[in-house]
Amino acid sequence: MGLTIGIDVGGTKIAAGVVDADGTIGARTHRDTPADSVDATAAAIVDAAAELIAAHEVEAVGIGAAGFVSSDRSTVLFAPNLAWRDEPLGARVAEQLKIPVVVENDANAAAWGEFAFGAARAAEHMVCITVGTGIGGGVVIDGELLRGAHGVAAELGHMRVVPGGHRCGCGARGCWEQYASGRALVREGRAQAESGSLAAAQMLSVCGITDPAELTGPMITEAAAAGDPCAMELLEDLGRWLGEGLASIATLFDPSTIVIGGGVSAAKELLMKSAQVAFEKHLPARSNRPHPSFGLAELGNDAGLIGAADLARRPVPVL
Repeated sequence: MGLTIGIDVGGTKIAAGVVDADGTIGARTHRDTPADSVDATAAAIVDAAAELIAAHEVEAVGIGAAGFVSSDRSTVLFAPNLAWRDEPLGARVAEQLKIPVVVENDANAAAWGEFAFGAARAAEHMVCITVGTGIGGGVVIDGELLRGAHGVAAELGHMRVVPGGHRCGCGARGCWEQYASGRALVREGRAQAESGSLAAAQMLSVCGITDPAELTGPMITEAAAAGDPCAMELLEDLGRWLGEGLASIATLFDPSTIVIGGGVSAAKELLMKSAQVAFEKHLPARSNRPHPSFGLAELGNDAGLIGAADLARRPVPVL
């Protein structure tokens, strides 16, 4: 198959691009996401794709959407930040565009992008973790994307790590993303600042703010890069939670490569070093098993778009 379109549907923006078989984006466009309207969101997706189709010979469209996607890669069963509930998105968009359309979970699409064209392109078994506001995950086994019986496998951020812990947006308590995400980083940073800690007060000063409520994840990362001790400790704690969770995931899937992406990965070694130390410490039978390599994602914000476009070329995997 030649050119396909990848569409990454976010809570505020719909990014679309024409992608060739080598994973190169040739043209782009975007639309705002009317997140509270199913019809308006579908119309925006169709409009963005139609703009690209008008200028390129496109054979299929892949859509990456945050949420549960059915095993036939057509229906969005549930989306936490959009109005989709059992929404037949693939059929709706295909009817308008008159070409094949597949829908995939956005974290799965990003993982596939990194597997096919990014940091894990030499691997056959990989896990990709996107550390942003929450944690997204994707797993590739024997060169095939793991989707599960109902299409909703690899919701890795909702692995329970602290019984009775912080309440998660999914409704459960103690999910991994409540301790190893950008949201967790900001929560802990603000808590330290509100406690009256002198070290945290110094961190706020480095960030150029006085109100803890104004503290953001990128501010903490920048302060840590500048050598602020409190910010560095916060990232080390986050890395520890990340590494401990990855040790459990490696026990389940035995990947050759673990790729870490998402906004928080901008901290690079400030995060990765403590994550790897914790991973090595908590990996069961660590002295008697091969260890996966760790790497930072290479495709950035384009991973989901590129992955969705490539998945549009492929049949539904059967594991």
